[in-house]
Amino acid sequence: ENDGMIGDIYSMGLALQVLGATSKFYAPRTWDCTQAFAVVYSHDYQLPMAIAQVLPALLDRSYLEAAEVDCTTSADTPFLPCAPWHCGHCAGCPPCPSPLPAASITVHYSVINQLQGKHFSYTTSVQVSQGSTLLKVLQAAEEKEPENFSFQTEQTSWGLMVVSIHGLAANSDDRTYWQFLSDEDALQQGVGTYTPWDGEHIKAVFSTY
Repeated sequence: ENDGMIGDIYSMGLALQVLGATSKFYAPRTWDCTQAFAVVYSHDYQLPMAIAQVLPALLDRSYLEAAEVDCTTSADTPFLPCAPWHCGHCAGCPPCPSPLPAASITVHYSVINQLQGKHFSYTTSVQVSQGSTLLKVLQAAEEKEPENFSFQTEQTSWGLMVVSIHGLAANSDDRTYWQFLSDEDALQQGVGTYTPWDGEHIKAVFSTY
């Protein structure tokens, strides 16, 4: 019902594993996995945790069986289309293209707190190289206006997580966190992997769950 997406891009790996392992319980019809796998094939997975979860589903094997796959010699290995991160690394995949000078893009960035303490709302526009991650946008905004856009991150198994902006920290006891949106749509990737487009308006909104 969502063009093949199950939850978000990071939940797809586990969802596909579960649906594949329990296929014999489907009745009266078989699960059509075409759309779901199309979502996975089209996404440029970069986080090791996400890749580890989606790989068994792509190989149609369990975690233990996936570890035994020899993709260079086994004739029985299922064919997988070359994903963007395979270039130059997997047999049969093309070499990685030479990088071209990146053009600059403009990203509008807002930080908003209407939930706790003294409310605030700040907006700025920064220029970063095309293809830069959202983290670069946050860093550029902090460099431009540190009094408004300072932030802190923590490293997790799913990548960097922004835990504080403008001195306001997320708190699990209060069930608060910083949610990132593109216009009004929640981002499906973290700040270390999401790549904004030219003219995009990114909002960091202090929220509760």
